Amino acid sequence: MVRAACGEYGEDAVIDWCVAFLGGEISGEEAYGAALPKLVAITGAENPGGWKTPVDPVNYYWVRVWAARVFLYVWRDDLVDVLRVAAGDPAWRVQEHVAKITAQRELGQLVDVLLPLLDHELPRVRAAAVRAVGAAGEYEHAAALRPLADDPDHTVRAAVERALTNLETRLDRPIR
Repeated sequence: MVRAACGEYGEDAVIDWCVAFLGGEISGEEAYGAALPKLVAITGAENPGGWKTPVDPVNYYWVRVWAARVFLYVWRDDLVDVLRVAAGDPAWRVQEHVAKITAQRELGQLVDVLLPLLDHELPRVRAAAVRAVGAAGEYEHAAALRPLADDPDHTVRAAVERALTNLETRLDRPIR
């Protein structure tokens, strides 16, 4: 869907829409109103979310999730600032996507803003943050991962093991 939208509207236009969605310049209400064609372009659905209309405002955060997800497929270097802010989004799915993008794109400049997510109540957010630290962190970030080696969730524990190994390999120095 993202590639098709970029082909039709241009990569910069699609990225700009997503920055506007993610940053709140285009609200959830506007996304399901005047900006709906932009939302349809990035999601590929005439009714993104499949909700009855009018869309319950509780679901507006999905617009920010879908916008963040686009950055897994297209990228521009000026996106780091909007992701830095989005790391503090109230929606955990947005936070998780920022961590995924950080890991995929090895965005070391975002690791520090993701460290609070290591204490998130949801294991999948903690695990995503751990993977981001492993992919983009520095030696000093290993200390933040070590306590999670005893996390109650097995996926988080496994992510910590891989992240510490990734840090050792990437930084070419012992971490443990």
